[in-house]
Amino acid sequence: MIVSILDLSPILEGSDAADALKRSLDLARHAERLEFRRFWIAEHHNMPGIASAATAVVIAHVAGGTSTIRVGAGGIMLPNHAPLVVAEQFGTLESLFPGRIDLGLGRAPGTDPRTAHALRRTLAGDPDAFPRDVLELLSYFEPQDGQIQTVRAVPGSGLRVPIYILGSSLFGAQVAAALGLPFAFASHFAAQQLIPAVEIYRSRFAASPVAQIDRPYVMLGVNIVAADTDDDARFLATSGRQSSTSLRAGMPIRLPPPSREWEKAVEPFDPSRLESAATMSLVGSPKTIKAGLAAFADRLRPDELIVVSHMYDHAARIRSYEIVADIAGGLSARSRTGIRI
Repeated sequence: MIVSILDLSPILEGSDAADALKRSLDLARHAERLEFRRFWIAEHHNMPGIASAATAVVIAHVAGGTSTIRVGAGGIMLPNHAPLVVAEQFGTLESLFPGRIDLGLGRAPGTDPRTAHALRRTLAGDPDAFPRDVLELLSYFEPQDGQIQTVRAVPGSGLRVPIYILGSSLFGAQVAAALGLPFAFASHFAAQQLIPAVEIYRSRFAASPVAQIDRPYVMLGVNIVAADTDDDARFLATSGRQSSTSLRAGMPIRLPPPSREWEKAVEPFDPSRLESAATMSLVGSPKTIKAGLAAFADRLRPDELIVVSHMYDHAARIRSYEIVADIAGGLSARSRTGIRI
């Protein structure tokens, strides 16, 4: 099973962004050692607990400190940026780290409305123009072939940077299918439309002039907190639970230490309840996580899983990913297409 990591460079309570970015690099080095496919960094703004706002800069930091693992954005929120700037940034990254850079694109702002306005004050940012912006961005990576182009991305033109469409709704699935691009669904935080989105993407996938693959490719997000016992995992998961509760209340915080008061019983994953699940999350021992991942993979047949682990203790977080890597290596291939990107 192909498994990757999505990192938000979490800022811990009592710590700062500098330490968060150091931990992200250390985690990426462990991910490389554990043979995860890719290490993606997410764009969020005005969040006291997330240090990855300048996503392209963090990608350079991580790619420069590793040697083989693919590094990319999961993703760049395109309405916040001019497509040309994104093409130049990722053209530069691909030039510095050839063959290792991915670019995931989303249409959400990744922040609150006031911050989104501050980000776009010099842009005509329109989330509904997302498909047009994706096409413009793709055009900047096209080779010139002797054609005269008034505006060029340098670096960028002629480079192959794999593009992924990110989404948490049916819209992203439709865009990815129409353009013939891989689709990454954010089931780790919004799983309500997971099943219909995957079905729409696979059924409507079509070749296009900008297609980068010839068959559908589905990546699914999963929250995982793994530990040596269910009880340990249940305790460690309380940091993320506190953080997400504060975020939903409109009061984002730095990632707090775990608390017994926030513990919740470990429940085995039930694929029959997936349609009503708010998020795709697994908490538990290696045995519990293995059973859940196998059932989830059998139900959706993803080509790849991308794992998020919101944990306060860095050593425990690394241990969680070690457990995931061991499980992924032991599971039989459940890829629907078998293609590798």
